[in-house]
Amino acid sequence: MSVEFVGGNLVHLLESGDAYFPALEAAIEQAQQEIYLETYIFADDPTGIRIAAALGRAARRGVVVRVLVDGFGSHEFPQTLGPTLIADGVSVLVYRAQISWLTLRRNRLRRLHRKLVVIDARIAFVGGINIIDDTNTASQIPPRIDYTVAVEGPVLAAIHHAASHLWRQVSWAALRHRAPLLPSPQPAEQRGMVRAAFVIRDNFRHRRDIEDAYLDAIGRAKTEILMANAYFLPGRSLRLALIDAAARGVNVIVLLQGKVEYGLLHYATQSLYARLLRANVRVFEYHRSFLHAKVAVIDHNWATVGSSNIDPFSLLLAREANLVVRDIGFAQTLRASLQRAMDSGAREIGSDELARKSIASRTMSRIAYSLVRLAIGLTRYGGQEYRE
Repeated sequence: MSVEFVGGNLVHLLESGDAYFPALEAAIEQAQQEIYLETYIFADDPTGIRIAAALGRAARRGVVVRVLVDGFGSHEFPQTLGPTLIADGVSVLVYRAQISWLTLRRNRLRRLHRKLVVIDARIAFVGGINIIDDTNTASQIPPRIDYTVAVEGPVLAAIHHAASHLWRQVSWAALRHRAPLLPSPQPAEQRGMVRAAFVIRDNFRHRRDIEDAYLDAIGRAKTEILMANAYFLPGRSLRLALIDAAARGVNVIVLLQGKVEYGLLHYATQSLYARLLRANVRVFEYHRSFLHAKVAVIDHNWATVGSSNIDPFSLLLAREANLVVRDIGFAQTLRASLQRAMDSGAREIGSDELARKSIASRTMSRIAYSLVRLAIGLTRYGGQEYRE
């Protein structure tokens, strides 16, 4: 799969909710025709209430507002903010609302993990930030590190198509009829000089598109690869691509979450450290707050911001969406932001530190990795990627 870049776009990096939510609220207030909003989490907290209120105001003034949330990540939404939005005239759908811890059907694991907003086919927001307060985690002082991009220009055609297409799919599945088509938006005009591509992952025609975009860029890397991921457990192909890049002299850096959020995945990831370090891949852990980013910068001219982690959940199961950008200015802006995060709150993991780990700690990591591999095998989605 070759990424199809489109020129003429304006792409602006938004770091964490402090930048994203005011920009999103302002764009909602300016909406005239339609709003599509997709999110994994839509929390009943001050941020969620604020964005829901803006969506409700848009619907009351005649804008067609369509909100799609995931049935697992937003399982409380139908009882909290959902009814108020519906009363305001917002159309609300839940993606795979049926969840049960006692049911092991594979399709229950397919979640909507995209964080995507499209307004009037004029501006879109693509990234990894849910509709939730940045500082909702107990004892967390600095906001979590995460990113979204605001994008305008011709690449909006692909983003709008993806949002409207998924809405029609889910509405048919939920209500057994197709949602009415809105008038086709006018082609977006050129707004800048940035070349960008919109890349999705689903369980149909785009199973590996995001992973392939990474593999292609990593395979072409000449000087540096900087990846920041909240959840990092690459399969064989991505792991070997990073090791091969380091072997040919590329400076490969992975910035990972140091705080424990989901213990199994956290310790499974640590089981990879030794082999990465042996291959001269540098590993940093961010400890100052939670790292929720899903971004990368390669050779200071290729960058991606999106919802997809480098882990089995994102690469094998979930619906994801990333924007890939080829632009020196944007890539440098994102890299500078990541460097500030590393300077202020991350530390590099060295081989000597791993050697000092207790036998119990190393055993825990190996067991966690084995359990993750077992879980992937039970789903029968992983193929050879997670078989050693």
